[in-house]
Amino acid sequence: MRKSLHKESSLLVYGFLVVSALAVYWPVLNHEFVKYDDDKYVTENPNVRCGITRESVTWAFTKPHYHMWHPLTSLTHLLDYQLFGLNPTWHHLTNLLLHVASTLLLFGILKRMTAAFWPCLFVALVFAVHPLNVESVAWIAERKNVLSGLFWMFTIAVYIRYAEHPGLGRFLPLVLVFALATLTKPMVVTLPFVLLLLDYWPLGRLQFKRVGDEQDLEQTESGQVDGRRVPLWRLLLEKIPLFVLVTALSAVTLIAQQRGGVMSGWHNVPLKYRLANALVSYVAYIIKMVWPSRLAVFYPHPFNKLPIWQVVASALVLLAVSVAVLWFARRRKYLTVGWLWYLGILVPVIGLVQVGSQAMADRYTYLPFVGLFIIIAWGLPDVLANWRFQRIALGISALVVLLTLSICTRLQLRHWRNNKALFEHAINVTGDNFVMNNNYANILKNIGQPEKAIEHFYKALRIRPNSPEIYNNLGNALRRLDRFDDAIMCYQKALELKAYFPEARYNLAAELTRQGRTDEAVEQYRMALRLRPDDVETLSGLGFALAQKGRFDEAIGYYQKALKLEPENIIARGRLGLALAAVKKFDEAIEHCRIVLKARPDDIEMHCNVGILLAAQGKTDEAIKAYRRALKINPEYTKAQQLLKAALSKQENR
Repeated sequence: MRKSLHKESSLLVYGFLVVSALAVYWPVLNHEFVKYDDDKYVTENPNVRCGITRESVTWAFTKPHYHMWHPLTSLTHLLDYQLFGLNPTWHHLTNLLLHVASTLLLFGILKRMTAAFWPCLFVALVFAVHPLNVESVAWIAERKNVLSGLFWMFTIAVYIRYAEHPGLGRFLPLVLVFALATLTKPMVVTLPFVLLLLDYWPLGRLQFKRVGDEQDLEQTESGQVDGRRVPLWRLLLEKIPLFVLVTALSAVTLIAQQRGGVMSGWHNVPLKYRLANALVSYVAYIIKMVWPSRLAVFYPHPFNKLPIWQVVASALVLLAVSVAVLWFARRRKYLTVGWLWYLGILVPVIGLVQVGSQAMADRYTYLPFVGLFIIIAWGLPDVLANWRFQRIALGISALVVLLTLSICTRLQLRHWRNNKALFEHAINVTGDNFVMNNNYANILKNIGQPEKAIEHFYKALRIRPNSPEIYNNLGNALRRLDRFDDAIMCYQKALELKAYFPEARYNLAAELTRQGRTDEAVEQYRMALRLRPDDVETLSGLGFALAQKGRFDEAIGYYQKALKLEPENIIARGRLGLALAAVKKFDEAIEHCRIVLKARPDDIEMHCNVGILLAAQGKTDEAIKAYRRALKINPEYTKAQQLLKAALSKQENR
C-alpha cells in the first residue's frame, strides 16, 4: 500500500514538473525561425534539407555542422526536417520536450542521490522556468544545448546506478551513454569532473582518513570503507575511459573551430582581456541569475573597455565566495559541490578559449546554474534550521520566486517570436552591439526598408570599422537603392579586409555582370569558385557571365554542374534552357524551360521563352498557346502581345 502511494505521488510530482514547464514555454510553439544560426543549422543548410539519407547521415558524422562537430544533434535536425519540413512549430516542440525531459531527470537523479524531496523539487522547478534558459529552449539552433543537457542528466543517472554497485556490467553502459553525450555538444567535456564532485557529495564514495571528529582529504591505502568509499586515485582510475573520450572530443572540436575560422587568435584577443572578461562574466552570470534583466542573444566582447574596478571587484567576490565555501564546506559538502559545479562547467565557455565575438551568453548557464540552485536549495534550510517558521517562510519564498521567474520567462519569450523582435531587443539592452545592428539591418533590408537598414549598417561600422561582413551587407542594401557604384566600393572594401570571402566576391561579380563588365565579373566568379568550388549560385553566375560574352558552350557546362549539385535550382535551369537555345538545341531547351514552369507556373517571361523556342522549330500553333498562357497571367504584358500578334500573322500567311 505504501509503495503504491509513493508511486502515485511520484507520478503527480513528475506531472506537475511537465505541466509547469509546458505552461511557461507554450508560446514558443508560435515562434518563427530566426536568421541567427537557425538558417545555418536548418533552414538554409543543404545537408539538413536532404532529410534522412545515407549521404546526410554520413555528413553528420564526418563533417562539422557550422563549425561544430555534434553528429547526434545534427541527426535530430535531419529527423525534424524529414518529419516536419520547415514548419518551425515542430522544431520548437522538439527543443521544449528535450528541456522537459532534462527537468524530469534532474529531479530524479537528485532525489535518488539525496532523498531530500523539497530541495530537489525546487532545483528542478527553477531549472525548468528560469529566464536565462529561454535562449536554450526558444532558439532552434541551440538544440545542441538542450540535447546535451538531457544526455548530461542521463549519464549521471547511469553513474548513480554504477556507484551503488560497481561492476563491469554497469560501467559499460555508463561509457556508452557518455559517448553519446559527447556527440551532442563539446561542453560535456566537464562531466567526468562533475562525477568526481558527486562522488564527494552526495554519493559519499570518496574515502577520508579520520582525524578525531574531523575529516581531511588524505587517502588511506586500504580498500573500500563501508562497502562504498574508495580512495581518490581509484575514483580517477575508473574514469580513465571517460577522460579518453573527453580528450578525443576536445581535439575534434579544436580542429573544427580552427578550420571554420571562428576561434580568435591571441593577437586578436590577448590573454589579459580574456582573463578580465572571464572574471567579470562569472560574477555577471550570478547577478543575472538573481536579477534576470536586460537579457540578450548577443553580448559584445568589451576587449580593453572593462573598467579596472569591475575586474578587481569580480576577482575579490569570487575569492571571497571560494574562501567562505571552503570554510563552511566541512559540514556542508553541498557548498563545495555546488560552487565547483558552477565554476568548473563554465571553464570551456568562459572566454579563455575565445570562440566568436561574444563576451558571455545566457545559454552557457543552462547546466552550470544547477550548481548554484543546489547551494540555494540546501543552504537556505540550513541557515533557517532553528527558526520555528522555517517551513512556512521557505514555502512562501519558493512560491514567490518560482512565480516571478515564470513571469520573467514569459516576458523574455516575447523577444524570440521573430527576427525583428529579437535583434531590436538586443540592440536596446546592450551597448555597441555591432552584431545585432548588422543582423537587424539585414532584416530591415529584406522587409523593404533599405534606407533604415543602411543607418544600422553604418552604426555597426562605427563600432567595428574593419568588418568585411558588414561592408558586404551594406553593399547589398545599397544595391536595393540602385546605388550600384557605392555597392561595388563596399564589396571591394570587404575583399581588401578579407580576401578569403567568397560571398563578397560573388556579390561583386554579380554587380559587375549587371553593369556589363563581364570580363571583370568572370575573373571574380572564378576566384570565388576557387574558394568555394561547389557553390551553386557562383557556378550559375559564372555561366550567366560567360553566356553574356557569347561563350555558350562553357556556360552550359557550369549550369549543368550547378544542377548536378542542386537539381531543383530553378534559376540555373532557366539559364541553361536559354543557353541551349542559343546553340540551337531547342528540344533540350524547351524541356528545361518546362521544368521551370512546373515550379513557377506564373513565370510570364518563361512562357514567352517557350513560345519563342517553339516558333523557332516551326511549331506556330503551340507557340501561340504559350503566348496566350502568358497573357492569361497578365493581359497587359507587351512582349507577349507582340509575340502573339506576330505568331497569328504568320499562321494566317501559311
